[in-house]
Amino acid sequence: MKKEVEKEEVKEELSFEESLEKLEEIVKRLEIGDISLDKAISEFNTAMSLARICDEKLKKAEEAITKLVKQNGEVEDFEVQE
Repeated sequence: MKKEVEKEEVKEELSFEESLEKLEEIVKRLEIGDISLDKAISEFNTAMSLARICDEKLKKAEEAITKLVKQNGEVEDFEVQE
């Protein structure tokens, strides 16, 4: 079994991919269900922190791709029309 995510690790700056991978590992451990209630609660709290990190990174990425820079340097909002 891989090293479990500690709260200190969650506080570090993790990439989106690292956060998502750690979140998936926790979900697998919780789905197996062979951990104590206290450990499950701790894992859940860590998972929520990781989910928050992923959400923030996705929002930043979305903001970055919705801006276009014109040739004269002005920033223009960009919206995808479906």
